[in-house]
Amino acid sequence: MDISILSFDRSLADIRTNVERTSREGFTGFWVPNGRGSDALTALALAGATVDIRLGTAVIPVHPRHPVALAQQALTVNAILGGRLALGLGVSHRPIVEDGWGLSFDRPLSYMKEYLAVLLPLLVDHKANIDGERVSMHGELDIESPPCPVFLAALGPQMLELAGRSTNGTVTWMVGLKTLRTLTAPTINAAAATAGREPPEVIVGLPVCVTDNRATAIAGAVEMLKRYGDFPSYRAMLKREGISEPGELAVIGSSDEVEMQLNNFREAGATSIAASPIGTRDERDRTRDFLATLVR
Repeated sequence: MDISILSFDRSLADIRTNVERTSREGFTGFWVPNGRGSDALTALALAGATVDIRLGTAVIPVHPRHPVALAQQALTVNAILGGRLALGLGVSHRPIVEDGWGLSFDRPLSYMKEYLAVLLPLLVDHKANIDGERVSMHGELDIESPPCPVFLAALGPQMLELAGRSTNGTVTWMVGLKTLRTLTAPTINAAAATAGREPPEVIVGLPVCVTDNRATAIAGAVEMLKRYGDFPSYRAMLKREGISEPGELAVIGSSDEVEMQLNNFREAGATSIAASPIGTRDERDRTRDFLATLVR
């Protein structure tokens, strides 16, 4: 099974330590979001110097960065990492973009289409000639770097279609099994096929806990992840899944139960699992140890 580690570390030191540990343990990759901590791309450039696994962002919100600035940074980091960077992008959520950053969240799908129209040519050919309503670029970048694959965080059907038509795939966070099977995988795969593209990667990020105390671990996950229920895109998914709390989406149980659940996600269309170990310190270590045995 293709399993990577999804970490929410914020400090540069913690990210570097986790990247090195992830490589030693034999996982296929390491993902980190661009949140309130260290800049994800800068951290991966520094942390990835001594490892040879895939390093990805899951995800970078697009609104605070013009695509030219992001392309320049991503190509530079990809060159440093020898072509091992995976660039995960997303539109984030209205409360964050408008209330937190004071930017417009108007027509996020349209904005992402324009953003990719500039970004993708820059990442492949290092030049773009695009006049958009909100994003434009006429010029080129002089950077020696291999092309950088792009993965779009997509929960709804239109964003999934865009990901399938234009990018290398999707990287998700806490997408439920029913959603993956009935919406995510079939929608992105159909869009890629229609566009004549290779089958996309479907990287499914999940909180995971191997434990002997399932009830306590579930209660902890519900408390830890409840903030995601504040966002409309996640609430729509919870309704589709028939559950009330985001924490109910976590993969929790004995080693056999966790393996069975992860296999269910793989059979539903996940090409890779990005596992975020949760629980007590001992449970997180136990989870990583077990997940490492599944990598093949």
